[in-house]
Amino acid sequence: MELPKDLHYSKEHTWVRIDNKTATVGITAFAQKELGEIVYVDLPNVNHNFKQDEVFGSVEAIKTVSDLFMPLS
Repeated sequence: MELPKDLHYSKEHTWVRIDNKTATVGITAFAQKELGEIVYVDLPNVNHNFKQDEVFGSVEAIKTVSDLFMPLS
């Protein structure tokens, strides 16, 4: 598996892509596979600030709910 060079990964299975002043955050393919079918994602409102490793939302799959951890401040 080839990893995109513009993504920066955290130990919590999240990644970030920075483009100018915009940071896009997602979860890794491994995390998606482990969760299975995702049924709901809880995210904060726009313009909230978070510290690295702080919980910023959650992903709900059929059998579990997993916290999302911010990969950077």
